[in-house]
Amino acid sequence: MGKYLVKFNRDKCKGCELCVSFCPKKILEIDKVDMNAKGYHPANVKPGQMDECIGCLSCALMCPDNVISVYELSGDEK
Repeated sequence: MGKYLVKFNRDKCKGCELCVSFCPKKILEIDKVDMNAKGYHPANVKPGQMDECIGCLSCALMCPDNVISVYELSGDEK
């Protein structure tokens, strides 16, 4: 099974939580502390949970603002 990296364009995220709702592994959350440039609490991967990502792209497909990118890591990046 591969390893994946989930990246967010935090300044475009409006905190709608669709990605959080649709993640089958439940590894996403809304940052309750930091806000982005637009004043929203953006989504991110829970600390220490990136290894749980299965690369299904559910988060990226559900995001209405195209904020999320999922990358498969090569062997030397894992």
